[in-house]
Amino acid sequence: PKVNRNWRKRTVAEISSSNLHITAQTALLNTGPTLITILLSLKELLRAKLIECGWKDQLKAHCKEVIKEKGLEHVTVDDLVAEITPKGRALVPDSVKKELLQRIRTFLAQHASL
Repeated sequence: PKVNRNWRKRTVAEISSSNLHITAQTALLNTGPTLITILLSLKELLRAKLIECGWKDQLKAHCKEVIKEKGLEHVTVDDLVAEITPKGRALVPDSVKKELLQRIRTFLAQHASL
């Protein structure tokens, strides 16, 4: 059989990271539907709040600025992510952060046995 020589061997760190990720996913699934449900609802709440406060539009405008400054041919997705991530985090309103934190605390208090 023909061997694909373009396939690279994974490093020990990559394998360990992958195994840790699988272990975390398994643990999450074993906690039952309650934890998965709350995580999905928090994700949806965050998405809705960020759209509501204009965060998404601000970040989209910032992306366009970065691309315009550097030129479309000179910007990779990784470059763009590295450039906008700090601003994206800074633009999240404190009220949104506080609301999410409070909901997480409430959930943890109600389900301390997890």
